[in-house]
Amino acid sequence: MPVTARLSKRFYDTFGDEIANDLVEWFNQVDATYRTELRDQNDLNWGRVEARISQGEARADARIAQVEARMGEMEARLRAEFHQELTGLRSDMDVGFERLRSDLLKWMFLFWTGTALTVIGLATALARGG
Repeated sequence: MPVTARLSKRFYDTFGDEIANDLVEWFNQVDATYRTELRDQNDLNWGRVEARISQGEARADARIAQVEARMGEMEARLRAEFHQELTGLRSDMDVGFERLRSDLLKWMFLFWTGTALTVIGLATALARGG
C-alpha cells in the first residue's frame, strides 16, 4: 500500500504551494521508482532461488536414479550368488542322499541276510529234531 508524502503547513507557507507540491510529487515518484526496482529485484532473486531449487531437484533426482541403479545391480548380483549357492547346496544334498541310499541298501542287505540265515539255521535245527 503506497504512502503519499506530505509536508507540514509551515513548509508550504515558507516555500509556497508550487515548490512544496513539486517536492511532494518528486518524493512520491522516487518512492514509486524504488518500489518498482525493489519488486523487480525481488522477482529476479525469486527466479534465481527457483532455478537453484530446480537444479537441486534435478541433482537429487539424478542421484536417486544412480542409487536405484546400484541397488538393482546389487540385487541382481545377490540373486546370482544366492542361485549359485542354492545350486551348490542341491548338488551337495543329492550326493549326500545318494550316499545315504547306498549305505541303507548295504545295511538292509546285511540285516536281511543275517535274518534269513538265522531263520534257515533255526528251521534246520528244528527239522533235525532238536
